[in-house]
Amino acid sequence: MRKRTLITFAATLLVSVALHAQTVDEILDKNAAAKGGWEKLRALKSVRMSGKMQMGGMEAPFVMVKSRPEQVRMEFTVQGMTGIQSYDGSTGWMVMPFMGKKDPEQMSGDMLKDLKEQADFDGPMVDYAKKGNKVELLGKEEIEGTPAYKLKLTTKAGDETIVFVDAESFLEIKMQAKRKIQGQEIEAETSLGNYQEFGGMLFPTSIEMKPKGAPAGQTITIDKIELNPTLAGEYFAMPKAAKAEVKQ
Repeated sequence: MRKRTLITFAATLLVSVALHAQTVDEILDKNAAAKGGWEKLRALKSVRMSGKMQMGGMEAPFVMVKSRPEQVRMEFTVQGMTGIQSYDGSTGWMVMPFMGKKDPEQMSGDMLKDLKEQADFDGPMVDYAKKGNKVELLGKEEIEGTPAYKLKLTTKAGDETIVFVDAESFLEIKMQAKRKIQGQEIEAETSLGNYQEFGGMLFPTSIEMKPKGAPAGQTITIDKIELNPTLAGEYFAMPKAAKAEVKQ
């Protein structure tokens, strides 16, 4: 009887320890540590990434710059023409010469919402409670043979994303997101890999995005990452002349 009690106690203790090791906040702390640590992450004010996007036979060089707290600008070149998408913390705008539009235009709707999400410098899971977001641990799941923690992120706006964090490295390896685009719900998958060190911090340099279940999609390869680059004061802002024309 005593032996069975000891076995039961030991099993309960192991389960308790396992559950404690799998709390959301502990996973996020280990995720931050794997990338370089909270101190380095908090000290990072801006980042410039350059590389190429590829979809099918089309390849487009790009540069993406992000700055605290919520600023982002991306430039990409296709067939000699350069497109721009930017958000300065209040206004989203774009230049799309491939669509016959060479002047800056304000963004709205789903495009603006998506750009604002990208502008969140630390991402929606960092300080998630302060941002009105929710993160839940749904257990573990294997992703192509790799055991991973399965986290469910629900943003303040109600958007849901499943984030898979490698159970050994504690780095994100896959995301599954549901988004409404023009009233239609779309499911997409993003795979992250080939983490490389830049300035003592780890970043994924291979990113593949595709509709859920599709054999292929868009691949992003990052060649260079600059930490805290010097940026012009109006770098993210919509050109004033164009902004004035929109208001008229």
